[in-house]
Amino acid sequence: MSTASKARAIMLQGTGSDVGKTVLVAGLCRAARNRGLSVRPFKPQNMSNNAAVADLPGEAGGGEIGRAQWLQALACGVPASVDMNPVLLKPQTDIGAQVIVQGRMRGEAKARDYQALKASLMDAVMQSWERLGEGADLVVVEGAGSPAEINLRPRDIANMGFATRADVPVALVGDIDRGGVIAAVAGTHLILPEADRQMIVGYLINKFRGDVTLFDDGLAAIERFTGWRCFGVVPWLREAALLPSEDSVVLERAVRGGGPACKVAVPMLSRIANFDDLDPLRAEEEVEVVFVPPGSPLPSDAALVVIPGSKSTIADLAMLRENGWDKDLAAHQRRGGRIVGLCGGYQMLGRVVRDPHGIEGGGETEGLGLLDIETVLEPEKIVRNVSARSVIFNEYVAGYEIHLGRSTGPDTLRPAVTIDGVPDGAVSPNGRVWGTYLHGIFSADRFRAKFLEELGVRGGGTDYRAGIENALDAIADHLERHLDVDALLAAAR
Repeated sequence: MSTASKARAIMLQGTGSDVGKTVLVAGLCRAARNRGLSVRPFKPQNMSNNAAVADLPGEAGGGEIGRAQWLQALACGVPASVDMNPVLLKPQTDIGAQVIVQGRMRGEAKARDYQALKASLMDAVMQSWERLGEGADLVVVEGAGSPAEINLRPRDIANMGFATRADVPVALVGDIDRGGVIAAVAGTHLILPEADRQMIVGYLINKFRGDVTLFDDGLAAIERFTGWRCFGVVPWLREAALLPSEDSVVLERAVRGGGPACKVAVPMLSRIANFDDLDPLRAEEEVEVVFVPPGSPLPSDAALVVIPGSKSTIADLAMLRENGWDKDLAAHQRRGGRIVGLCGGYQMLGRVVRDPHGIEGGGETEGLGLLDIETVLEPEKIVRNVSARSVIFNEYVAGYEIHLGRSTGPDTLRPAVTIDGVPDGAVSPNGRVWGTYLHGIFSADRFRAKFLEELGVRGGGTDYRAGIENALDAIADHLERHLDVDALLAAAR
């Protein structure tokens, strides 16, 4: 059996954020698996409010990791583990975040304080790194942001700080779609310290559109400036749109469709969390999911409004009111429209949210009043994967819970689901408004088909999980065609 010290590894770092590292790592993981390798994903530090529930080594229950590492574990064909993402930051404000270490909440930290905390977190990162390599042939590591952020280098645990400590070779990823990719790659080479520069074994270009031979002169220029080899140029991967997204930046680029049978409106909360709950609906051909940005009204022709999860329920309740979305919701309800609240969105639908422990600043806040419930935020976080049954449609559903708080009230006597026989969520007397703490409910194909049928959509309920698997296979095939995967794997050590 392999040990962590013998498992080979390669790390993808980007010339910036959102260059496509997550999808490339997932594709490489699937390609390696297809070659018969036992492969694992790893990301030392992640920042995302899209979390998944993963196994805790040697313990019962679950812990939190970034949703991207859950997807990459799926690409590897292995259960997700908290060791795949030992440090997860969940932003709560513009300058502060909840700090999750090896799946457990460590506390909260402002950005400046977190920089000082990083050094102490490296031990946890390396402990997870050693455990993760046991029994694996290959570990594919994803960096965060860019190694060119040299102002953060002294305490870095996400990029070169980790790569040099663990002696993992690095392939640099440049995004040609945003422009300036030659300067981005060459500039990274220019400003990196020599020890960090030596960790880079080559680079690849991502998100290319058109005739790749038109960039031959660009590749030659990068070689002149850096001396690095090119592992290949990856075309725009359309299949990536079928995979769960982790970074809310993708919502800002969401494009409205062309008038399908059913429109679903989703307000873009400032601390939106686990918005991939909506991905199964987006995958349906007859459904248009519209993420509504601040300053825009909720569309009056929407059949359904979904209030998504939130990292800060009270702050996002205030945001809803500031944008007039509370009035839009009331009008939507009067028109007979349907409303669903998921996790934090479920809490917002009630009469009041109380915060006696000061988790989100303390006090109590009036809710939207669309469900007769009240919520008390509590310090103990519930984190677990669950199997459940929809009370509304008597269909099996599976998903996960990640939340602080408990909701009670008359409408909970009409639960949305039962989890291990225990009621969860609430339904309004007319059945048009409901909420639940269960994430992932729309991933259940039969439930989704029946739910959409009530909204006038026939033939819904496509095999969502199969769609993800097919997309991962297609991306792996693309990488095999357009990258020198043999050379990338040979560079791992």
